[in-house]
Amino acid sequence: MAYDLAARPSGETRRIFVHVPAETPPPEGWPLLVMTDGNAMIATAVDALRVQASYPGGTNVGPGVIAAIGYPVDAAYDPLRRSFDLSPPPGRHYPPFTPAGPPVRTGGADELLRFIEGDLLPFLERLVPIDAARRTLFGHSFGGLFALHALFSGAGLFSRYVAASPTIYWEDGGLLEAERRFGEEHDGSSVFVHLSSGEYEGETLAPFQYGRDDTEARLAKAKEAQTTRLAREMAGRLGALPGLAGRFETYPGETHMTVLPVAVARAVRVAFGLSLP
Repeated sequence: MAYDLAARPSGETRRIFVHVPAETPPPEGWPLLVMTDGNAMIATAVDALRVQASYPGGTNVGPGVIAAIGYPVDAAYDPLRRSFDLSPPPGRHYPPFTPAGPPVRTGGADELLRFIEGDLLPFLERLVPIDAARRTLFGHSFGGLFALHALFSGAGLFSRYVAASPTIYWEDGGLLEAERRFGEEHDGSSVFVHLSSGEYEGETLAPFQYGRDDTEARLAKAKEAQTTRLAREMAGRLGALPGLAGRFETYPGETHMTVLPVAVARAVRVAFGLSLP
């Protein structure tokens, strides 16, 4: 099912892709997985859940609700809107993606958080019973950056966070300051955080990426992003906080984009696992 949901008070519309199990919900309500980049993610997530929940004895996964936040477009991504929605404030202005396009703005993550809290979660709770103690947020790349920003905001909307290939370095690594403040203020409440990256998100490219016209540019970008190192180090720091379990995982043989199906399947296991992985 897909619903076009308007944010209040702006009226800006986002398309919400929702999967609800056919079974009767448990007394406490369904566990919930909220995902960013919904247009690109929803089909993979639903298929992963259907397969895994069908064999709980072999997967440790049960049924639950998926709500993937996307946009009313046919493409897998809306680059302009996701650039704004998924990046923490204060944000900056960048050149257009296309010669005739509008400038690219970042810094709208707090607006998206308000939409989730004030519009999305109440909408889902009217639609189907939700277990407020088992809400998980997943994002990849900029979505991973957003998931971590949501955690560090202190809003407490989720108890589990899955950040795949997060762009921690973005805009001079401002997320690290938010992490520092979160560490100082964390009250010891129970939170599970899973960070990950593909094998080829450090300073080594995948074999097929060498010997191409863009090889040097990709190497330079990888050295700037330092996705694997920054995610691993952050997981270690978070795991040292009281009440917080921080874990890091590397996915062998994967790049920043090929990692998606693996990362989505892992998010399903974190969100709907009968026990945490």
